[in-house]
Amino acid sequence: MSGPQDWSRRTRAAQALGRIDETTQGLVPPLHVTTTFIRDPAYADWSGSIYGRPDNQTVREAEALIGSLEGAAATLVFGSGMSAAVALFLGLGPGARVVAPRRMYWALRHWLKDEAAHFGLEVAFCDPEDLDALKACVAERPTRLVWLETPSNPLWSVTDIAAAASIAHAAGAALAVDSTCATPIFTRPLALGADVVMHSATKYLNGHSDAIAGALAFARGDGLAARAADIRKLHGLILGPFEAFLLIRGLRTLDLRVRAAAANAFELAQRLANHAAVAEVLYPGLPDHPGHEIARRQMQGGFGGMLSIRVRGGRDGAIAAAARVNLWKRATSLGGVESLIEHRASYEGSQSPCPPDLLRLSAGIEDVEDLWRDLDQALRG
Repeated sequence: MSGPQDWSRRTRAAQALGRIDETTQGLVPPLHVTTTFIRDPAYADWSGSIYGRPDNQTVREAEALIGSLEGAAATLVFGSGMSAAVALFLGLGPGARVVAPRRMYWALRHWLKDEAAHFGLEVAFCDPEDLDALKACVAERPTRLVWLETPSNPLWSVTDIAAAASIAHAAGAALAVDSTCATPIFTRPLALGADVVMHSATKYLNGHSDAIAGALAFARGDGLAARAADIRKLHGLILGPFEAFLLIRGLRTLDLRVRAAAANAFELAQRLANHAAVAEVLYPGLPDHPGHEIARRQMQGGFGGMLSIRVRGGRDGAIAAAARVNLWKRATSLGGVESLIEHRASYEGSQSPCPPDLLRLSAGIEDVEDLWRDLDQALRG
């Protein structure tokens, strides 16, 4: 009889690993909200759970499902993507050196640039899609961790994960990959040599814009995983059981949602590439994208639901176009079932490396013709 280990990732996600509530035979796993657990009189035999901060069965089920999709030996979920990433960095300890991309998720770049030094971390920035530059940066000083984000937000450059893993490991460093936008449906960094995968699970893994969560999936249940678990417990970086329940709910439709969003993004990217009001389309699925061949090799089955456009008319033209949309929603975040549009430079402020004429688009799962008509009229003005 086949079990979850024999199922495809799509089936494992849809079935939430096929678990049935033993008490009620309910198809949906129950929500566990207890904050404490009974111990036996001698404090000898116990369930493995002591207190709700580190111990919650709903959280464990979310971890098991994400870990199965990523092929991980150990998985931890957190109260946000930021707390997941920060827990990993703090686990390196004072004096550790980290190499990270110049262009990446804005809030985490800000933390690495302005906050990491307060915890004794040294951070060097480079362009990791340039493997020679990455190798040189890692070799400058002893490095504990190389951090990648691919495709990178919001310019969608692509880094060769397998090659970056070789560079990191040759220098004695671990490789961590923010795979939020690729998702385990299209990319499995651990199978390409990465040591850790991070997800802002708020985005595609949950997919309904109603829960904040983060996750770390580890290739090995070794020191990095154990230290991140300790930091989560001691710093209170936990995911609540209700949010874990919503995350499991969202993961059941992950494959369908991600593929639908990617199909919409690909179609829109092709059309926008020929639009008179668009100066450039940034999307790894387009053949003229600098990282297209790498993306085609390491993103199996699709190029993701995120793209950006640079609008003719500069900053004013971009903001004016975003103001004219009706179906697309002007909002921060990405990866939900609804399509979002955002002028990133306005959100990120004066220190943003994002071009002022850029609009970031998160394609949802709506009818692509409706999405196109709304974008077209907005760009035409």
